[in-house]
Amino acid sequence: MGEQVRYGLIGTGMMGVEHLNNLAITPGAVVTAIADPEATSLGWARSALGARADGVEAFDSAAALAASGRCDAVIVASPNFTHRDTLLPLFDAGLHILCEKPLATTVEDAQWIADRAGESDAVFWTAMEYRYMPPAAAFINAVHGGEIGTLRMLSIREHRFPFLVKVGNWNRFSRNTGGTMVEKCCHFFDLMRLITQSEAVRVYCSGGMDVNHLDERYDGERPDIIDNSYTVVDFENGVRAMLDLSMFAEGAANQEEITAVGDKARLDVLIPEGALVHSPRTGFGAPKQVSRRVIEVDEAALKAGSHHGSTFYEHQKFIAAVRGEGPVEVTATDGLMAVAIGAAAELSARERRVVSMAELGIAPKAKLSSPMAQLT
Repeated sequence: MGEQVRYGLIGTGMMGVEHLNNLAITPGAVVTAIADPEATSLGWARSALGARADGVEAFDSAAALAASGRCDAVIVASPNFTHRDTLLPLFDAGLHILCEKPLATTVEDAQWIADRAGESDAVFWTAMEYRYMPPAAAFINAVHGGEIGTLRMLSIREHRFPFLVKVGNWNRFSRNTGGTMVEKCCHFFDLMRLITQSEAVRVYCSGGMDVNHLDERYDGERPDIIDNSYTVVDFENGVRAMLDLSMFAEGAANQEEITAVGDKARLDVLIPEGALVHSPRTGFGAPKQVSRRVIEVDEAALKAGSHHGSTFYEHQKFIAAVRGEGPVEVTATDGLMAVAIGAAAELSARERRVVSMAELGIAPKAKLSSPMAQLT
């Protein structure tokens, strides 16, 4: 394979285009094939490729792309509910795969994908971009480095914009997405596992669709996706974690705020502000000793996508793994576990009760990926 890696892209919508923009600034990455059944989406990809579109072959299916022999690695950015069928010919062809989150819409399909990935010698990487936002990566390293002492509490807040419009409006229905707690929040459940270095035991979610999409109808059917929720997750090592989600709060100064509290200090990260705020315990009445630093992000990485530069950094790690120069940092098992916590949260919100992870057939002893190295 040498220094050059030939990439295929399946699913050329908004996220697919973001991947193309980041491959353009990834040394050695060459796009050779794209696939999407929608002509409009293929047009978006060609526009993003620009002069690079020369020699890029377009296909209408994953199977045709996989059989073409034009790719070493394939990015799967097709709708959530298509992932299992999309991945089947890619596994059979022995291709390296970067699969967008969520891994699947059900625990059963995610388990099937994890099992197939485990049987393959090729790289399988679940795309969890939020790990690779430089401020978030610095936050994770600081927690793992002992800057707050022993972690006891973790909270994540995402106050953001509603779901965007997709081709065919597929993301308006939980049957296509797995539900908001799978579709959107698997990112955060993945971060919880990574930061706590433990597995979820039980989940409680209170959520509903209270503001967004209320007046929308598609073939007479009303959307059924959660637009706000609180989720509490108990982890095996005793750490408690909470997710506060609002999808009608796009006016907030920061979209993501993550707080870790240990027995010695509290640490916050604010994104997109990029600030890391360290607040050690001082004792009642003593002067506070709060320190603040801003984590810089490469300007080219910021311009190449809408995930605070993370997609670029993720691609540098993925291509290194494909070349045998680095580990797979986000495995199919990581993707499975994030889907499982999201599925438990969806069930909890619907039935208004605590859900044990054991109910989903998930053993809490699944192996975690190693903590990330400091981004460079």
